[in-house]
Amino acid sequence: MVTIDLADESATAKLAARIAAASRPGDIIALKGELGAGKTSFARAFIGARGGDEAVPSPTFTLVQLYDLPHGAVWHFDLYRIRDPKDAWELGIEDAFSEGISLIEWPERLGSLLPARHLLIELDFAPAPDARRATLSAGGDWVERLTLIAAEALGG
Repeated sequence: MVTIDLADESATAKLAARIAAASRPGDIIALKGELGAGKTSFARAFIGARGGDEAVPSPTFTLVQLYDLPHGAVWHFDLYRIRDPKDAWELGIEDAFSEGISLIEWPERLGSLLPARHLLIELDFAPAPDARRATLSAGGDWVERLTLIAAEALGG
């Protein structure tokens, strides 16, 4: 587990870009945090860093947005409104897990359906109004990549 203090939205975007650069098809990135903690801002920066140049709305009402990008598809899920984890299958989450990169807001709604090989990014509010604290926990081959990302983010 790694904790990174993010001074503002720009720092969050830099972290998202680092993680985007280390991501590959089949990766699952779980974004956890309260409303307004920066999950969608992180997703926007991540998608932009992967080559997306279109607007990135929050998929709160559509539940999923698919971005066909030059280096592979990114699926952006917002599971806040699902009640049963099995409802995620209707959104194509199985295809996302195997073919693209999955960004999942409200991953706790998946329960045991969330694969253990995911990278969990928990965003919390910090004392300064625009600051956040990111706690990253890795599963699968994210463990090694997280070590490199943390070293960069912490100035090492």
